[in-house]
Amino acid sequence: MKRFFAKIAAFVCFAALCYPAMLVVWGHVVPLRLNKNFCYQVGAYGHLHSRVREARTFGRADVLVVGSSHVYRGYDPRVFAEHGLRLFNLGSSSQSPLQTEVLLAHSLDRLNPRLVLYDVYPGGFAVDGVESAVDLVSNDVLDADTFRMVRRVNHIKVYNTLLFALFRKAWGLDRNFVEPRVVAGDRYVEGGFVERLLSSYTPRAHYPPYEWVLREKHKAAFERILAGLRARNIRVVLVQAPISRPLWESCLNNDEADAYFRRQGPYYNFNGRLPLSDREHFFDADHLNQAGAERFGAELIRLLRDEGWITCESPPAP
Repeated sequence: MKRFFAKIAAFVCFAALCYPAMLVVWGHVVPLRLNKNFCYQVGAYGHLHSRVREARTFGRADVLVVGSSHVYRGYDPRVFAEHGLRLFNLGSSSQSPLQTEVLLAHSLDRLNPRLVLYDVYPGGFAVDGVESAVDLVSNDVLDADTFRMVRRVNHIKVYNTLLFALFRKAWGLDRNFVEPRVVAGDRYVEGGFVERLLSSYTPRAHYPPYEWVLREKHKAAFERILAGLRARNIRVVLVQAPISRPLWESCLNNDEADAYFRRQGPYYNFNGRLPLSDREHFFDADHLNQAGAERFGAELIRLLRDEGWITCESPPAP
């Protein structure tokens, strides 16, 4: 029996040494599209690499926005700048509260915002968190907060990406990487925004019915974030940026999601509140185009000013 357990222990030690080595080799020779349980991409879709680096030197923000791709597509710092406000956009693709928690741990002290806008798109609470986790592991620093997030997401794809990222960062293999400002028709704008340069969207009239199921682990992280911000006397406003009307109306439990967010703090849902044209103001069913972002931003600023959340200048005359 002792020999049996000794062999098991020897095998475990051997596997613990060989698996990371095999993963590193695999990650360097096998195309990413063939790696179902592995996804290390520096400078991937969404410009998170540029965003987290700019956050280190941006200075104090009047307004900090966090959330999914609705954030970096919909909250244009240039619209806020017209009113004398410095906005930084800390959104990322499919960001769940587990990733928001890490991004705030890394950047909140530097940005020191007067107001945090948390875009609470229910989809960010319904996802498994894998897509945003591998994006964050690939493009931001790795520390105890990152490791804790990886454990909470608890997915083999994220664990593998973390192991590969540790190797790449230990050897400084991505130290000199500079993300292009323009990638696949998206242009990075200072302050964390991503502008879609050209888009053509043919809206649909109907979508299959669906329901949001907000995951408990994301709700727990969300509530930890709110408690932490309030403990630091940072004001928080919950916002839901608009999506296309047919997509919004196809959801069967919008009222349930709204009720949860209203219990957490001041909450403004712009779906049905802001008249928008699907063809003129969106580049897909989920995301505002530039015209939509400008219209949404102007209305959001007006609401925040009227409700006493911000004081701002009038925009210059055209």
